[in-house]
Amino acid sequence: MRHRSLLILTSVLTTGALTLTACGSRDDDKKGSSGDTTQVVIGVDAPLSGDLSAIGIGIKNSVDLAAKTANKNKEVPGVTFKIEPLDDVANPSTGGQNATKLVGDDKVLGVVGPLNSSVAQSMQKTFNSANLLEISPANTAPELTQGAKYATKKERQFKSYFRTATTDALQGPYAAQYAYKTLKLKTVYSVDDKKTYGAGLARTFREEFTKLGGKVVATDHINPDDRDFGAIATKIKNSKADFVYYGGEYPAGAPLSKQIKDAGAKIPVVGGDALQSADYVKLAGKNAEGDFATSVGAPPEKLDTAKKFISAYNAGGYKEPYETYGALSYDAAWAIIQAVKTVVNDNDGKLPSDARAKITEAAQKVSFNGVTGQVSFDEFGDTTNRTLTVYQVKDGKHVPVKTGELED
Repeated sequence: MRHRSLLILTSVLTTGALTLTACGSRDDDKKGSSGDTTQVVIGVDAPLSGDLSAIGIGIKNSVDLAAKTANKNKEVPGVTFKIEPLDDVANPSTGGQNATKLVGDDKVLGVVGPLNSSVAQSMQKTFNSANLLEISPANTAPELTQGAKYATKKERQFKSYFRTATTDALQGPYAAQYAYKTLKLKTVYSVDDKKTYGAGLARTFREEFTKLGGKVVATDHINPDDRDFGAIATKIKNSKADFVYYGGEYPAGAPLSKQIKDAGAKIPVVGGDALQSADYVKLAGKNAEGDFATSVGAPPEKLDTAKKFISAYNAGGYKEPYETYGALSYDAAWAIIQAVKTVVNDNDGKLPSDARAKITEAAQKVSFNGVTGQVSFDEFGDTTNRTLTVYQVKDGKHVPVKTGELED
């Protein structure tokens, strides 16, 4: 299966294209403007405005590129694709409303997103009830796939939910191993933003760090909407910790890093994938130098499989970069098309009346060599690609310094 998928991918890439599609759930009301062509929609949910919009727009653009190239290549004969991007402003309530809207459009057969794990929690039940396939390129909270008691008993919660990003059950410990074993840092001041992603990531980091022999000198929390962290910066300086681990996103993480250094604590801030953004460096300025961020997957720029994606994206006229999750977003969209293609091929080239349910079932068996490497899902809907990367800010950019998997 892997070799067959690789041949398909290679064939598509040599024409300058990467692949995606989506399909509706009725055969009699989808005639588009191109005669007998069926028009179908891929929903995209991400923060397209607000503090996290740089990452969200990168997600949207990457899915848009996939839809356009699928149309160009006629990846599924008789089908044309469009995307429906909805802005959740990183707000769970808005995300829940978007889920209801996407479910209400019977042409939507797959959704890429959301960015935030807390937003995903507000969407999963709605999508699952409608059998609408959802694949996130960015959610990392383990409980989204494995249940609240995942540490002792893994139990899948929603059959329609998948993700191409690995989880914080791996990401937090990976950062701890790098900090303790490679950087030789022994004491940490732990800070998080109390949100699903940030708090969970910081917790898994602390657990592994102390297991290795490190010491957590203090655990603290901030309001993610605040930007004045003078008080906590002073506490961090007085703690004499070797470094700070921050569980949260770059809009608060960057000013926190800046103010820690301004307070006199010339120590690195280490965090997760939500810090690995060009905007982190913009907001923290020179004080971002030397900070670290882990991220899911290998750096796309280092992968042969991503060269065509990067070239096509750059040629696509997008003003914004594909950012942290662009490649993973494309692979999420590719997974949708593979599931759709399977269902259409199994139904004599047409969409069945229960297309959503059939496509969700087909997604479980998807396997192909994608932009970020091998793409497939385990029994919980998690990606089987567990590669992680550590980045360090050097000369104003996040530079990969280590890529691998969590050590046993």
